Amino acid sequence: MGARFRAPDPNPIVALSPNLRGSLFMAVAMASFTMNDAITKQVSSEINFGEIMLVRGLFAIVLIAALAVHRRAIRPMRTLMVRPVALRVIGEVGGTVAFLAAIVHLPLANISAIMQALPLAITLGAAVVLSEPVGWRRWTAIGIGFAGVLVIVRPGFDGFNRFALLALVSVLFCTLRDLATNRVPAAIPSLFITLLTTVVVTVMGALVLVPLGGWAQPSARVIGLLALAAIFVLTGYQCVIMAMRAGDISAVAPFRYTALLWAILLGYMLFGETPDGPMIVGASMIVMSGLYAFYRERVRARMRPAASATSLPPDGL
Repeated sequence: MGARFRAPDPNPIVALSPNLRGSLFMAVAMASFTMNDAITKQVSSEINFGEIMLVRGLFAIVLIAALAVHRRAIRPMRTLMVRPVALRVIGEVGGTVAFLAAIVHLPLANISAIMQALPLAITLGAAVVLSEPVGWRRWTAIGIGFAGVLVIVRPGFDGFNRFALLALVSVLFCTLRDLATNRVPAAIPSLFITLLTTVVVTVMGALVLVPLGGWAQPSARVIGLLALAAIFVLTGYQCVIMAMRAGDISAVAPFRYTALLWAILLGYMLFGETPDGPMIVGASMIVMSGLYAFYRERVRARMRPAASATSLPPDGL
């Protein structure tokens, strides 16, 4: 008998390998977050970032809650007490506050370039906190990457300011977020994690609103832009959670570098920002060291048995 005809998979995304699927989710997440960043920077001249977190968050909560109810993803609020979930929320809140405080005062491409050190920071966190073994090549890549951050920050020169330090603080919090996300129990829906995170970030926006100058009545244009930003945030949150769950951290994290391309493009188109020499050099150091670290993990992956290929790499990110 001839070979039986097999109908094509109706969902090509599901048919992809876990690492490729996670990488695609990460690329979409980075585009969404960068669009949100550009909107945030644009409206920050009219309202403070606490109000941005609050208004944008209210829109996002409505959208996410409706979707969560539709998909029956609501879980008891005590889920927030699950340690990986709580750590992820803390990381997201701290990272958001530090990032928004920095983006108001830094060029979009500069802060995006600093954030590209995140995959290397995850490697460092996995080694120090989770005791994941990291070889000398990885340590060298981490050192070069963070040297690239210093080139961008330029301590001791005119290009350095305290807002660049806030960007580095955001990197630390986001490292906590992503390491915790990879350990959230599979039984907890990603959508519910997104809802919990958004609620806490929105509440934080309300708490910092008064210290930042209080409420300023936003224009219809600003409200519309923040509603659009909420959609981008929802897309980004959901995609980054699915990305970290779908594939190995080492395979998924390098696709964060696509955010830098978006940041350079949007910074030039919307704000007339042109990357300077140190930013380009520093960003290149970060990206190249991160890609080399990714390459080393692929080499190690081929040396391991197939059964372990889907687990967290033994030499970290």
